[in-house]
Amino acid sequence: MWSFGVATTGCCGLTSVSTLLGDVIGRDWATVRQRLREWYWDADHKKGEQRVELDVTSCFVPLLRWILTLWPVGEKRVALAMDATTLGDKFTVLAISLLYQRCAIPIAWFITRSHEEGAWKPHWLGLLARLQGGIPRDWLVIVTADRGLYGDWLFKAIVEQGWHPFLRINADGKYRRLYGKIERRLSTVVPRPGTRWCGRVVCFKLRPLTCTLLATWNESYSQPCLVLTDLLPKQADVGWYRLRAWIESGFKDLKRGGLQWQHTRITDPARTERIWLVLAVAALVLIGIGSETEVLPPESEPASSPPRATGSRRSPLSCLRRGQLRMLADLFLSRPMPVLCYLTQAWPGYDTS
Repeated sequence: MWSFGVATTGCCGLTSVSTLLGDVIGRDWATVRQRLREWYWDADHKKGEQRVELDVTSCFVPLLRWILTLWPVGEKRVALAMDATTLGDKFTVLAISLLYQRCAIPIAWFITRSHEEGAWKPHWLGLLARLQGGIPRDWLVIVTADRGLYGDWLFKAIVEQGWHPFLRINADGKYRRLYGKIERRLSTVVPRPGTRWCGRVVCFKLRPLTCTLLATWNESYSQPCLVLTDLLPKQADVGWYRLRAWIESGFKDLKRGGLQWQHTRITDPARTERIWLVLAVAALVLIGIGSETEVLPPESEPASSPPRATGSRRSPLSCLRRGQLRMLADLFLSRPMPVLCYLTQAWPGYDTS
């Protein structure tokens, strides 16, 4: 109910969502509002001896598996991203998201108050542990993260999970080629724009790590991109790291670009973590609808799909926003909702331009 209300109204406002749901199910909006409030409350704030609170971490693996049941048949590649986002001076969110069609669906998260002291390492490790077993072992799973999150502990934790780190690093350290003895500065791997290199190396002197170094310097950028992975050089493409940027689009979809979470009045992190489950389910559904509408070319659409205008092109809107508009159009025209559709997507390769 929460997710349907958020997806349809395009906001997380409790009063707006409860008013809509009250009209849909024929109940007083205040009654619905109280039900929604009690859903995200802690057990201590509910009435009755049998009241319990939702452990949102127990939903991470089922949420991930739900997405994979919609995954294209035969496609066994998944890209994840780890990143943090903030909501003003209220919250900091540590999130792991599944990347799809320039969008990102949160599958695990931890929320703390902004500026709250404490290391993030235990929380990141906890999120990874909570996803254990969520993806079949024979799938290729890459986990991307930007330079601010790199650590050998994270690299090793991802490998132990059976997944493959794709972690960007700074160019201020040193490396040596595997079985080599000469130490070189990372800043010399790709010395100028338009160059790239990959190979097995041992990075860092104080805490050495045996890995594959993927390096490229695109001519349109002011500095090179250095990525560490456990995959062999022939198994990986540095261009895959470009997928990581989709998590930024995902944060935008949850905020001003889609579901308007930035207007939340909730101040408790635990309650907010439950609201993020609402957002994640809404995103899963809307992106699936938007994918069916925008990713399929007109000639490949299912026969059950409503007709499209001749010569229509892919919308510049995100899949989530497009799915939201499609849902509203279907409700307005009394059409059945389209079947959720996740399609095979091409992973980016090295850009030679």
